[in-house]
Amino acid sequence: MLKILHFYKSYYPDSFGGIEQFIFQLSEAGISRGIVSTILSLSSRTDIDQRLIGSNNVHYATTNFEIASTPFSFAAIAQFKQLAAEADIIHYHFPYPFMDMVHFITHVNKTCVVSYHSDIVKQKLALKIYTPLMNRFLRSVDCIVAASPNYVTTSPTLQKFLPKVMVIPYGLNKNLYPEADEKHLHRWRQRLGERFFLFIGTFRYYKGLHILLDALKETGFPMVIVGAGPIEAKLKKQARRLGLENIYFLGALPDEDKVALLRLCYSVVFPSHLRSEAFGITLLEGAMFGKPMISSEIGTGTTYINIDKQTGLVVPPSDAAALRAAMVALWNNPLLAGYYGENAAKRFQALFTSERMAESYIALYQHLMKRHT
Repeated sequence: MLKILHFYKSYYPDSFGGIEQFIFQLSEAGISRGIVSTILSLSSRTDIDQRLIGSNNVHYATTNFEIASTPFSFAAIAQFKQLAAEADIIHYHFPYPFMDMVHFITHVNKTCVVSYHSDIVKQKLALKIYTPLMNRFLRSVDCIVAASPNYVTTSPTLQKFLPKVMVIPYGLNKNLYPEADEKHLHRWRQRLGERFFLFIGTFRYYKGLHILLDALKETGFPMVIVGAGPIEAKLKKQARRLGLENIYFLGALPDEDKVALLRLCYSVVFPSHLRSEAFGITLLEGAMFGKPMISSEIGTGTTYINIDKQTGLVVPPSDAAALRAAMVALWNNPLLAGYYGENAAKRFQALFTSERMAESYIALYQHLMKRHT
């Protein structure tokens, strides 16, 4: 039995992003394979310090302050040291600069794996200050794992550490998703109709939603947008200015509703235009449900999931006209859309199941443990 300690800045129920989903999927998949996972994260809440989520224990350290989207916690240092002493392997989730500091402050002497989820893209000044610590941290760990070969090729940081970089794609387990019952399916079918495009995600600067809205101008396509975030008001204002009448901002929804929408939608549109989008869990969900996809070529894992003219269409980033043309092409050719969707489902089964991801990580864990003995 291997004991794994995952460390990242946030986790359920405070945050439901792609990294949190990855940690959850990997931890749950490991249970049947003799892997016991513990998760340590920070939280601004004071009413929880420990919770069982799924089959694994989650510990929360109270956030004291935040700098450049990086939460810091004095209590996390002691908690990490205690939990690390009980673990066989420390599994870090990058980027999180405070995590690097804790690694050195506590003098960890354990096998260490880093899942490299993204370069630091937006915080350019902070990156200059952080780079010496980042390089020292990445040199100190045993292995760095990226989620796609595309990202390794296009990441200046990963290129510096190629001898210790390997690729293990993210994976999902459809059985961990709730079933969409007939009540949910009927309700959304009645409201949205039989065919619509779907976006699911947090409304962030790199998601390209403003490009999507420009692409929808004068098309009349039904577009369903699920999620919330800091630019929500700005996007709704843009939609009103463009006169988009067939657009549905549904807000954040429970998983039962998201699954129903994934089952019912015609295509998943994922317009992220900056490489802050390192992979795209929503694209993976679209592939899992056998949907044709539309995404942008940004040199990351999005184009590892969605292969142009095989599982969907890939367009240049920040190009509303190209995005519109791709939506028109799929909308006007249901046979082509169905072909892409079938291929997406096959590619998902071949590369992106949580079972495959877990087996790859467990093989890595075991290899590293043998190397340290």
